[in-house]
Amino acid sequence: MQRSHDRQDVEAGALRRTGSAARLPVVGGPDAGPLAGRLVLNFAALRAPITAMRHTNRHPLRAALAVVALVTGAFASAAFAGPTLDRIRATGTIELGYRDDAAPFSYKDREGRVRGYSVELCERAAAEVARVAGVPALRIEWKPLSAGERIDAVARGAVDLECGMTTISLSRMATVDFSMPIYVDGGAVLVSRRSKAGKLADLKGRRVAVIPGTTTEQALARTLTAIGAPAIVVPIANLAEGLAQLAAGKVDGVAGDRIVLTVQRSRTPAAAESDFLPSDISYEPYGLVMRRDDPDFRLAVNRALVELYRSGEVDPIFQRWFGALGRPGPMLHAMFYLATVPQ
Repeated sequence: MQRSHDRQDVEAGALRRTGSAARLPVVGGPDAGPLAGRLVLNFAALRAPITAMRHTNRHPLRAALAVVALVTGAFASAAFAGPTLDRIRATGTIELGYRDDAAPFSYKDREGRVRGYSVELCERAAAEVARVAGVPALRIEWKPLSAGERIDAVARGAVDLECGMTTISLSRMATVDFSMPIYVDGGAVLVSRRSKAGKLADLKGRRVAVIPGTTTEQALARTLTAIGAPAIVVPIANLAEGLAQLAAGKVDGVAGDRIVLTVQRSRTPAAAESDFLPSDISYEPYGLVMRRDDPDFRLAVNRALVELYRSGEVDPIFQRWFGALGRPGPMLHAMFYLATVPQ
């Protein structure tokens, strides 16, 4: 018994000389990353059961099981770590951005509710994020974003996920990251019938409205330059404004994503006297937008989307928002099929 007390005194003196029992230079030293730091904090909690097992033989199995449970917990919490998940776990809140002018993908209804196809997909993703982060009562905060500010809002952390109709592009990947595709569309030009324009080449010298900074603007300029038919580009804040100008005769055409132009035209009676030019000007795969270099958060979002596609639960969501516009085309069917990656 005296020998055991002497050993404890020696250990206590060693700890006083080093300053703290939490010194783990190999695992959590100054050059260690954030994962190592979390493991140090978790493994520091192992000291009590290890000491208890060393100094008593009354319940060795119980003490050993306690150590195993703590080790398992340490690795489990580290497995789902990342800046976004850490913040969500700490605050119990996920911040979602949406486009208020992008029906049927996202908009705010008369009762002030945020609704739409992309909104529902984001809500499913938020449920999976809540499960992974261990937040059973996750709060969702919606923030309206314009087309021009959405990418920057995600990049600087104003929102965790943007839920609209943002095209996945390589240039945007330099700033933000994307989920798996949620929709596939094409850029198109809607022209007034009085313009007598029947093909893209007829837009030469005409006034065409487009939202600046979008992939549609780039595709329009590239396409018209390639066929030698440069147009006069008229910048607009949103497609509703463009259709109003089209109806008033201020512009000859409006360029935008075909699905959104279709919906906006149905809501603008004065724009009924208009038609789409037969050729699309771009391929537009949409994705949910998130910050770069956060693979755990991206994985949670993608798991939710893949499960929707695999189970077929995406069908009623699609019908709710696009059913009146007709059945999905072969390109969209292919997107849902190809996005169903194996577990």
